[in-house]
Amino acid sequence: MTELEAFRTEKNEFFEKHPQSPLTREQKKDFDGLNYFPENNALCLEVKVDEFPIKERFEMQTSTGNVQIYEKYGKFNFMVDGVKAELTIYQSEHGFFLPFADSLAGVETYPAGRYLEPELLPDGCFLVDFNVAYNPYCAYNEMWSCPIAPAENRLKVAVRAGEKLFYTRADH
Repeated sequence: MTELEAFRTEKNEFFEKHPQSPLTREQKKDFDGLNYFPENNALCLEVKVDEFPIKERFEMQTSTGNVQIYEKYGKFNFMVDGVKAELTIYQSEHGFFLPFADSLAGVETYPAGRYLEPELLPDGCFLVDFNVAYNPYCAYNEMWSCPIAPAENRLKVAVRAGEKLFYTRADH
């Protein structure tokens, strides 16, 4: 079992059994695991982020109509299937945050976007592994309030890595 497979298995167990799972009791009855794209090594990236000289305060809209405050940290460019893409990394007191939506949003991925927490590496680059991109809790239960990927982080290219749309056996 790969490290990613072990991570996904552990996450499925949390969602199915843990009292802090975002799933409702009803959803847990039909839960047979989250849906993922196959591991895509081409989308596990070490990127140089062009840090913004002035950290602009940014109000990110949430799924419940509220806002959460972040600072725009910097942006980076990368390639997906030969197409150039650019994303902005945000920062809060909780660390680095990378919300994004791809061209599959609403079809194969959650419409409001998926999340990553980029890891700052010792050399100043960031580890951005789209294989661990995940849905916010509001994708499973509307009682949660989750940031919506801002316009600047809505990609025109498909990111076929990480978590897909959530559904249970009862949805089919």
